[in-house]
Order: sequence, then C-alpha cells, then structure tokens
Amino acid sequence: MAFNIINKLKHLIKEPKLDSNGFMIYAPISGEVIPITDVPDVVFSEKIAGDGVAIKPTSSTIVAPVDGVATHIFETNHCLVITADNGIEVLIHFGIDTVELQGKGFTRVAEKGQQVKVGDPLIELDLEFLESNAKSTITPIVISNIEVKRDGKSQFGYYEGSAVAGVTQIMSIGIGEKSES
Repeated sequence: MAFNIINKLKHLIKEPKLDSNGFMIYAPISGEVIPITDVPDVVFSEKIAGDGVAIKPTSSTIVAPVDGVATHIFETNHCLVITADNGIEVLIHFGIDTVELQGKGFTRVAEKGQQVKVGDPLIELDLEFLESNAKSTITPIVISNIEVKRDGKSQFGYYEGSAVAGVTQIMSIGIGEKSES
C-alpha cells in the first residue's frame, strides 16, 4: 500500500508543471527531456548560462522552439539563439564541448536574422558522428535572459519525459500572480 502511494507521488512530481496560459517553448530536437542540473557541464548545470532543461537527442534536426528571429548562430553551428517575438532569448547548445569539433557534424539550414516559426529546421546534425566524437550529445535549452523576465510574478515551468521536436511543449513562462505551492 505504501509503495503504491510513493509511486503515485513520484508520478505527480514528474507530471508536466507547465502554465498553459503562459509563453510556451517547444522541443528543438526530439529525445528525452532531463533537468538542466543533470547536464555534465557546470555552465549549464549551475544555471550560469540561464535556466531551462536539456534533451538527450534521438533525432538529427534542430528546429525552432519558438516563433522569432535567429539572432545568433555560432560559426561552428553547435549553438544558436532564437529571440522570441516577446523578447525572450532561447539558447540551444548541442552537446558538451562540441565547439572543439570545429563545425564537423553540423550543417546550417537557417541564417542569422531569419524569421522562424516553431518547427522550422535550423541545423542538420550527423548524429552518428556527433555521438562518436562529442564529449556528450546532451543538448541544453536555456532562457538566457530570464533574469530580465522574472519580476516576482513570473512562473517558470518544465516538462520531463519524451519529446518530439517542434511538437512537445518543454517549458513555459507564465506572467501573473505566483501560485502558492
């Protein structure tokens, strides 16, 4: 009996805690969504680059997680920033120490300054090459300017579980009265 209650509590904790009335951020790549604190790089796990989640990828295309503009794409194509129409900056960093690959395994599809919609392809990946040559393919997705958007009333929600690129909502930012929990 106690075991069943514990399992139900664990299930409740892992349920998506997303504000359906808030600003939604979609998975930029298919795979398993994990907490940002599980990323094997202190810059992400300690939230130095921003708050968010990470994905263990299973697909070979990075897509736009929000409607907005591709405001920055690194020369090596391993990292990019999409600025949403509301000013929120979503940073997608494929893998850990992938900058050291000098662009190998990445093919740019979108260009800097391009308007994008959720699901538009941004970067094509040679996932097999990257899995063999990168330290890790875990892909952090962070809000790089969240401190600007947190005003004491904002609610930040996360999803954990399997995600489909451009389809699954993985984060939400709700504006309004903070719920008591």
